[in-house]
Amino acid sequence: MPRPILVLMSNALRLADNAALAEAVADGQPVIPVFLHDDESSEVRPLGAASKWWLMKSLHEMSGALEGIGSRLIIRKGRAIQSVEDLIEETNAGAVYLMRGYTPGARSFEAALHETLADGDLVLRRFAGNLLIEPEAVRTKTGTPYTVFSPFWRAAVEFIDTVKPHAAPTTMRSPAKWPSSHSVESLSLQPIPAFWADPIAAAWTPGEAAALEQLDRFLEDRVADYKAARDFPGVDATSALSPHLAFGEISPRTLWWRTKKRIEADPIISKGAEHFLRELGWREFSSHLLFNRPDMQTEPMRAQFAAFPWHEGPSDKLEAWQKGLTGFPIVDAGMRQLWQTGWMHNRVRMIVASFLVKDLLWHWRDGEAWFWDTLVDADFGNNIASWQWVAGCGADAAPYFRIFNPITQGEKFDPDGTYVRRFVPELAALPNAYIHKPFEAPAGDLEMANLKLGATYPRPIIDRKLAREKALAALASIKKAV
Repeated sequence: MPRPILVLMSNALRLADNAALAEAVADGQPVIPVFLHDDESSEVRPLGAASKWWLMKSLHEMSGALEGIGSRLIIRKGRAIQSVEDLIEETNAGAVYLMRGYTPGARSFEAALHETLADGDLVLRRFAGNLLIEPEAVRTKTGTPYTVFSPFWRAAVEFIDTVKPHAAPTTMRSPAKWPSSHSVESLSLQPIPAFWADPIAAAWTPGEAAALEQLDRFLEDRVADYKAARDFPGVDATSALSPHLAFGEISPRTLWWRTKKRIEADPIISKGAEHFLRELGWREFSSHLLFNRPDMQTEPMRAQFAAFPWHEGPSDKLEAWQKGLTGFPIVDAGMRQLWQTGWMHNRVRMIVASFLVKDLLWHWRDGEAWFWDTLVDADFGNNIASWQWVAGCGADAAPYFRIFNPITQGEKFDPDGTYVRRFVPELAALPNAYIHKPFEAPAGDLEMANLKLGATYPRPIIDRKLAREKALAALASIKKAV
C-alpha cells in the first residue's frame, strides 16, 4: 500500500501557491491535509479573540475548498508534535510536508519534528513561501541582520523569487482510509459576543477565495492611487489583505506576482503599485527582525530602553484608551474601529500607539497585547516590531523621540472628519474646524452639535502639553545611552 503524505497546513490555509501541497500532489502519493491546533505547547502564543473568530471561519472555508476537489481537512488539537506522531501511527504516513514558519513557536515545532522523524523511516520536507525572502538570505556586508528598513529592502528585492506561483490543485489522491478529525467547533475557539462578531462579519469574509477576489478588486480599482491615498483613513484606499496574509490564505508571492503583472499591463499604475509592494516589504522586515531577535517579544531592541520609566499605577487611562474614550477624536475613532471591526487603519495605528506609549507613557507591551487580542490581522512579527518602532525602542526607530500630535494628525489625514464622524458619531454635527478638537469648540457650536463635554463625549484625559514635556523628559533620561 502506498504510504500517504501528511501536509501540515496550519500556517498556510490555501490551495494556491502552497508549495508543500503542490509537491505532495505531484509526488503521486495519497495526500492528507492536516490542520494542527496547538494551544498547549509553551512555545506557542495563544491566539487573540478576534483571530480565533477569523480562524473558525477560515477553517470552514478551507474544509469546503478541499471537499470541492475530493479531499478533506483533518483537524487535530493538542500538542502539535504528539498530534503528528499520532497521525503517522494511524495512517502509516511516510512523509510530512509543511510550509516553513518563522515565529519562535513555529521554529521550535519544526526543530522538534525534525528530531522526531529522524528516528524513523520518514521524510520531512519544509518549503519556503510564507515570506518573499528567507531570513538567512539577507545580510549586511559584515554578515549581520539589517536593522534599518531602507537598506534591508534594497538588498532584499534581489532575492525575491519571480517564478510564477503554484497553481491550486484540482484533484489529489486520497488515502485508502481517512483518519479521524476534530470538528472546527470542538477546538474551543471561544465565540466572541454577537455585538462584536456581527460588525466584524459584516466587514470581512475569511478564506482563500475571498482573499483572491479582494486582491483582484484592489489591483483593478485602488492600487493606482495607493501611494497618495493610503494615509487617509476616511478613504477606502488600502488593500485590506492583511488578515488573509496573517492566516496564510494568500501568499506574499501571489501578491507580488499579480501586482507585477498588473504593472506590466498598465504602467500608469506603477507608482501606487510599487509603493504597495514596498509596504509588503515592511511585513518581510518585521518577520526577519523576529527571526533574528526572538527576544524582541518582551525585550526592547534598544537595550537602553530597559531603563525607560514607563507608567506604573491605576489603569483608568489604559482602559479609556482601549474603549476609545480619551477625548481625542482621532484616537477614539481608531480604537472604536478596532473594537467594532477587528481592524484599524495603519496611519491611525501609529497615532493611537504613540498616544499610549508617549502621551500616557504606558508600556508598549500592553498596547501590543491589546492589538494581539482585538486585531483580525494580528501578525506576530508585525505587531511587535510596529509597537517597538512607535515606542522608539525598536529597529529603524529614529527619531526615537517622535511624538505624534493626535490633533494635527487628525487635521492632516482626516481633514473633513469623515473617519471621526463614522466611528465617533456623537461628534458628527461639529464643524470641521473643531471635529479634531471639540474641547476648543465655542459653547454655541457645542450646543448646536448637541454635545456636552464630560457627558456625551469625554474631556481629554490628559493635558497634551504637560504630557509631551513628561515624555521628552523620560526620553532625555536615557538619551545619553541611546
